[in-house]
Amino acid sequence: MLQQQVVDQIGRHWGWVALRGVVAILFGFMAMFMPAITLSALVLVWGAFALVDGVLALIAGFRIRDQGKPLWALIIVGLLGVAAGIVTFLWPGLTALILLYIIAIWAVVAGVFQIIAAVRFRKAIRNEWLLGLAGLVSVIFGAMLIMQPGAGALALVWVIGIYAVFFGILLLVFSFRLKQHADS
Repeated sequence: MLQQQVVDQIGRHWGWVALRGVVAILFGFMAMFMPAITLSALVLVWGAFALVDGVLALIAGFRIRDQGKPLWALIIVGLLGVAAGIVTFLWPGLTALILLYIIAIWAVVAGVFQIIAAVRFRKAIRNEWLLGLAGLVSVIFGAMLIMQPGAGALALVWVIGIYAVFFGILLLVFSFRLKQHADS
């Protein structure tokens, strides 16, 4: 019975997950099609993406209820995104290496919490693996950045763009699967 309540909550708020996916895809395409972007512009654009994604994750986390309580995994992802965005705006002159580590750590931690959320939903909904796969992609992306910190700014723009588009597509597909639960 409680599992059905969670599924109903998720279904009603599928649009927030879809909006996160759209924002990620737009950011990714912008990064890929504007590869000559300066590092300072990359910092500001990524900061805006992290901030918007964090706010949307917070909204989803507070609106989706699990046994009457907010969904903490999404709230933590949201807080991390907001924090990463604010830090980026406070220090826009960060070097590419420091920005790379901020992005890498954010991706790993956010990915871990998305995997946790997918595991939590595995008995409640079908296709929860899409959220888990989005989390795994985040973890792999972050680990690759940590292992290869010497990547140039142009390469970083492309990697971030590809990651954001793939991540956004997975969230969109997952959101449309969630939408099926809106009327159940």
